[in-house]
Amino acid sequence: MPKAMQFTKGSIIYFEGDRDDRIYIVQSGSVLLSGTEMESGMAVAEHIKNGEFFGVKSALGHFQREETATALVPTVAVALTVQEFEILFSNNKPLIMKMLRVFSNQLRQIHKKIESTLNNIKQDQQTGMFAVAKSFYDDEEYRSCCDVLTKMLKRYPSNSHLDEIKNLYKDSKMRMEKLAIRNRGAAQPEYEEELSGSSIKLFSLPAFERFAKTYEPGEVIISEYEPGDCFYLIQSGNVQLIKCVNGTKKNLDILKPGEFFGEMAILDNSPRSATCMAIGNVKCLEFNKENFELLITGNPQMALLLLKLFCKRIYDQKRRFRILTITDLQARIADVFLMLDEMNPSGKENEKQRRFNVTFGDIAHWAGLSQEVTRDEINKLVEKRKIEVYDTYIIVSNINDMKRMYDTRSGAINR
Repeated sequence: MPKAMQFTKGSIIYFEGDRDDRIYIVQSGSVLLSGTEMESGMAVAEHIKNGEFFGVKSALGHFQREETATALVPTVAVALTVQEFEILFSNNKPLIMKMLRVFSNQLRQIHKKIESTLNNIKQDQQTGMFAVAKSFYDDEEYRSCCDVLTKMLKRYPSNSHLDEIKNLYKDSKMRMEKLAIRNRGAAQPEYEEELSGSSIKLFSLPAFERFAKTYEPGEVIISEYEPGDCFYLIQSGNVQLIKCVNGTKKNLDILKPGEFFGEMAILDNSPRSATCMAIGNVKCLEFNKENFELLITGNPQMALLLLKLFCKRIYDQKRRFRILTITDLQARIADVFLMLDEMNPSGKENEKQRRFNVTFGDIAHWAGLSQEVTRDEINKLVEKRKIEVYDTYIIVSNINDMKRMYDTRSGAINR
């Protein structure tokens, strides 16, 4: 049963850093959420009034609280368990759409901060899509280059890059065909996985088969900068999320069966924020913009899954953004290894050595540094015998050394 809790003026409902799976809604009074802005280090605050929720993201994602909640006046707040919140959320269609849009906007704002920190030059949609295509071409991923150019010709048949598009497409297709001949008969890696998770097995029903789309290895499902009119649920295979930063591809994430992508552009009517490319053979359910709200509000399990996905993505992107705000390069590299350790924790409590299946390029991406600068910083750690570097993986001798380096060199008191 939801429990009404009374707080006197100045009472702390929870502290930043606490772990608490309760979600609150203000019944009367007012609550101040106070925290620190990562980019500037300045204090930030938000007032929560009657009828508004707080503590949602950390509770649903099972993360530490990101802010301190204080009662500004005598306040009554109703505390709900995650299960109680899910029941309330599922039966309230206006609340479903409101919270999805709020979280989508929060994620979009974090993306903008990351782009600003990386000095990514903002481009119009047509110029941006052409830059995405060229980045695939430069990396010799000609199939993906052709896909993006095809999308451009379909959406912008009379754009200013028409001659360049046609020439690049012709060259890319020729190179793609040569590669296909050269690789003919070679075994292709398979990434097929079964749809998992009881909350999404309903999408395995025959009724959803008419929404199914299949994609070949390297095929671009959606391109960064193009208009968003569909979103997707992965049924099998994996999908690579890619960001084009000043003409260079950056790998953001790999999505697995049961995960959504493309929903942000649907919710806030904005261009795609990333390119999504098939790894191996992929099967997705494609839902258009027109039936998005009907589908979400008519399937509470799907809405909850999407809300939890936003919570995770917001947390992950904030974690990655924190790395980019560190000015000391050794501390920044150390925090990359700490983040990788958080993403792939060791099953042995006292194990200090860690192996991460990453390369120089991966570390450079996470740290927002050039390959050359990253190599210099990594070599310093190698000379100190803090890490060992191999072609496809890096071994950290003692993860606690990375923690000490981060704390000391970044000036952090607590992580």
